Amino acid sequence: MECTINWMGADGMSFIAETGSGHMINMDGAPDGGGRNLAPRPMETVLAGTGGCTAYDVVLILKRGRHDVRGCQVKMSADRAEVDPKVFTKIHMHFVVTGKDLPQAAVERAVALSHEKYCSASIMLAKTAAITTSVEIVEA
Repeated sequence: MECTINWMGADGMSFIAETGSGHMINMDGAPDGGGRNLAPRPMETVLAGTGGCTAYDVVLILKRGRHDVRGCQVKMSADRAEVDPKVFTKIHMHFVVTGKDLPQAAVERAVALSHEKYCSASIMLAKTAAITTSVEIVEA
């Protein structure tokens, strides 16, 4: 996996990442840190990537189990350390999974498998953060 980050100039703290798959991600800093608040902060993209990683797993696990999953939302909240390095110390992931006749146990199992075995991002972040999950099922 590769990624190239380019600073967009001396008048701010805006960066563009080009991923190995050829996609772009804009990032910027807060105004109190020299940024102009034009894009997500780099750590916000870490949190968003983790949510995407685990949502991907949950959907894939449910589909492979032949469950009629139609939607998956992960609402993430995180706390960071007060001092540098300001690592994540707590992360909560609330999964809202929509589908037809989804068994609670199957959804909880998919979330657990992602958290314990498949989602490399959340497993990596669990080295510094206490990660908790909750599940809500919405009937389609």
